[in-house]
Amino acid sequence: MSLEPAAFERIRKLVHQRTAIVLDAGKEYLVESRLAPIARAHGYADVNELCRQLDRNAPLIAEVVEAMTTNETSFFRDHHPFEALRREVIPDLLRKRADKRTLRIWCAACSTGQEPYSVAMLLDEHFPQLGVWNVSILATDVARGVLARARSGRYRQIEVNRGLSAGLLVKYFVRDGLEWEIRPEIKRRVLFQELNLIGTWPPMEPFDLIFLRNVLIYFDQSTKMTILRNVHQLAAPDGYLVLGGSETPPHGVSTFERLPIARAGIYKRLPTRPSQSSRAR
Repeated sequence: MSLEPAAFERIRKLVHQRTAIVLDAGKEYLVESRLAPIARAHGYADVNELCRQLDRNAPLIAEVVEAMTTNETSFFRDHHPFEALRREVIPDLLRKRADKRTLRIWCAACSTGQEPYSVAMLLDEHFPQLGVWNVSILATDVARGVLARARSGRYRQIEVNRGLSAGLLVKYFVRDGLEWEIRPEIKRRVLFQELNLIGTWPPMEPFDLIFLRNVLIYFDQSTKMTILRNVHQLAAPDGYLVLGGSETPPHGVSTFERLPIARAGIYKRLPTRPSQSSRAR
């Protein structure tokens, strides 16, 4: 049975309300493919029946919303941003933070953890001087299930095959049966927390480097602008922002300047103008 229009509309509104993710018309196939396993697991005949059972069922609603979030990721995804970090961004921050020896990094929408663990491995591999620094890597996501997987640091063979060289795999992972677990010295460098980008953000100290890669594409223009204003407030005055290689801030957002590094999506924070501060308030 195909997805009924009323069921699709209900899921569309629910997902937008909880996450601000926009499900355009034509995405019925996506709803069916992601929610069919949940319907079967709960004993419902199909996704239409599942949708009719959502009233006041908070655990089921949370499960549905989490299933509709996109968790595509891989180690050292797209390669170019990590090369830019190694060659330009981290060396620049090392020079500027040499007096305080503190480096703060935030990976937003971290999914199952490959991105923050990639950052931690890169720092360990190429910048051993950071061993005596106070380095913190915060990784956040809206989905509790993927955060639990990220905290475990355990990955299937097909997952470690995506982006990891044999050398890095052997150096930073231990095989356990059919899975690979990241070594404790890398795992403990990353703090995973739940955070909804469209919700209320907890108080946080400024970050030197913020990853917001391949996230903005799922939001409407107004939500993109709000998130980027909030990110700007949390970025250090000379901090960096990393977006997806094909992403750009929406028209009207001039708080970050893209650096001329091919396909890296690296931005520098710009000072807030008085007019921008007024709009942010």
